[in-house]
Amino acid sequence: MQTIATRLGVIPTAQNPETFTNGSLQACQAAGPCILDTPAGRLVPQHTTSELRKKEVQPVVFHPGGSLRSLPLEEQTVVSTPAGDIPAELLTFHPDGSLNRVFPLNGRLSGYWSQEDEAGLARPATLLTPVGMLTATIIGAAFHPSGALRSLTLWPGQTVSIDTPAGMVETRMGVSFWPNGTVRSVEPARPTTVSTPAGEMAAHDPDAVGVNGDDNSLAFHPDGAVARVVTVLTRLTAISPDGRSTPFAPDQRESLCGDGEREMIPMIVRFTPNEVIVSQARNAPPVRIGRAGHAFFTAPWLPGLMAPMPDLRCTI
Repeated sequence: MQTIATRLGVIPTAQNPETFTNGSLQACQAAGPCILDTPAGRLVPQHTTSELRKKEVQPVVFHPGGSLRSLPLEEQTVVSTPAGDIPAELLTFHPDGSLNRVFPLNGRLSGYWSQEDEAGLARPATLLTPVGMLTATIIGAAFHPSGALRSLTLWPGQTVSIDTPAGMVETRMGVSFWPNGTVRSVEPARPTTVSTPAGEMAAHDPDAVGVNGDDNSLAFHPDGAVARVVTVLTRLTAISPDGRSTPFAPDQRESLCGDGEREMIPMIVRFTPNEVIVSQARNAPPVRIGRAGHAFFTAPWLPGLMAPMPDLRCTI
């Protein structure tokens, strides 16, 4: 066993470390107990494995400048964050050393350890956010380099009520914030009607994937104006200065369930001070419409679907 001296402390390792092209340390696996002096406190990196949750020792990873980037912990440890104390099994850091993300759990999913198994270990956390105290079971919390809360990612099935510039929104998957504390985005748990520069639209994306809470279907500019709406329930019509009408609506695709079933493709509508930008398919180029001189109208699309929609889709 060899030891590697870092600015955080000495790490015993049984494997050759990974290095950057300039020879500086990029990553190494701890092979025995040690204590590292990190920006989040004195912590013990992971150095053992378990049969089910952690079948391999994850490495301690560094930024090119030598600061800590990622630290898996041997045991869940409560760390102090600007939002409050959070139990953590994995921490990541910005290059300047400030806290980036905190993950309460860090098990590896497999055929022997499922998401349900991991979720059974999750516990609610009460955190101070820009919209007040929130209590929820989280997958992770992210922070801006300033320390301000950047986002919360919720466990599947969790919802919280968020006070947004568009009103209270029952939110699933995640919520994110601008550095000034205003709400940047939320993932509506059900179709939610909001006022936009083009008219009222029902924000909801049944295809949303809760990888993290940084970027969601209903988004706002720092001043609170609606920046983006993802919808399967609203159509948009643009009237040009010469009177021509251009309609936009969510498209359809064949469902992987088969039997000729069809399902909606979410339409993304973005708003800038000068344009309305419409994307009707993920691979199609967006249509950009100048706000000056154009009139916009919205209406329900397939209003029979306005009832709460299931989030399980036959897509991959």
